[in-house]
Amino acid sequence: MSPLKFVPLSGFRANQMASKGNKESVVTAVERILDNYLEMNHHRKTPERYTILRAIYGINGHFTLEELNDHLAQVLNFPVSRATLYNTINLFLELRLVTRHRFQGTTKYEACYDNNSHCHQICTMCGKVTEVKSQEITRAVENMHLRRFRKDGFTLYVYGVCSTCQTKMKKRSKGDKTDKQEQSKQNK
Repeated sequence: MSPLKFVPLSGFRANQMASKGNKESVVTAVERILDNYLEMNHHRKTPERYTILRAIYGINGHFTLEELNDHLAQVLNFPVSRATLYNTINLFLELRLVTRHRFQGTTKYEACYDNNSHCHQICTMCGKVTEVKSQEITRAVENMHLRRFRKDGFTLYVYGVCSTCQTKMKKRSKGDKTDKQEQSKQNK
């Protein structure tokens, strides 16, 4: 793929600008970024690219490519080939309109124009991913001074065990203790 000739709005400023508007203004902004890139690089403006972009920005949270493909085919009645989907996602990754995450052996994506900086908590037992809003962490990263480096955003992953899995582990642990006590009584 040719090197990018267009650099989209990025970083904390873009995040602040987008957070002031509603979802429609975000979609308009990302469509404009895509328009500019396609025009400057003499690529075609295909309906597939724009439909995939709107679908991504219509999804709340993380998604796999399979989930996106299903959404396009079943909900929007707009099936696309796997190659088109992969190539378009790669373009959006280059333009920084989409972020790729590798969670516990699975790859997920999310729209990132209006959400460049955020935290995830990931359960190491069940794989559940939850986004966490933390102004303290955001401020700490914004105030961090790095040498010869411009910050555009961040993603923080916090690994642990969710409350549901903790409850299951406690029940299992109590069950194991009860079983051992019963076996011990039977052996006496």
